[in-house]
Amino acid sequence: MTKKKICLLGAFAVGKTSLVQQYVNSIFSDKYHTTVGVKIEKTSVDVDGEAVDLIIWDLHGEDDFQHVRLSYLKGSAGLIFVADGTRHSTLATALNLRQIAESSMGSLPFMLLVNKADLADQWEIDDEVMEDLRGQGISVIPTSAKTGQSVEWAFEELARKMVGK
Repeated sequence: MTKKKICLLGAFAVGKTSLVQQYVNSIFSDKYHTTVGVKIEKTSVDVDGEAVDLIIWDLHGEDDFQHVRLSYLKGSAGLIFVADGTRHSTLATALNLRQIAESSMGSLPFMLLVNKADLADQWEIDDEVMEDLRGQGISVIPTSAKTGQSVEWAFEELARKMVGK
């Protein structure tokens, strides 16, 4: 069995923990719980007939780029950067965290999840911005931890990229 570590990074309250809980346990809670340090979850996924254990590291929210704990990223096979569609500033945080991670870890498979698609009428990140990012080769996926929209697909697509399929 193949084991792959994924780290989720993003600003405070973008929905990283909710995305992980939706993917691993199919649950959503409206209650906000700040992640202190890191929470680790494990699940298995089938990637084209190959069983892959995903070790998912949900890192605490990061608005101060200087305090990213790069040691948490060691051993990662893939990264998920999360932005909150209702707060444009979280996109800048996610993109800056990507640059920090890439300068430290080199190029790894990654995805950018723009969360809270269930609140699309309140979004500050528009389709044009997401299309511009896609034009730069960034996989941008609108998700909803609340409804589950595209959550499973995003994690499994990253797993495919990590095992080279």
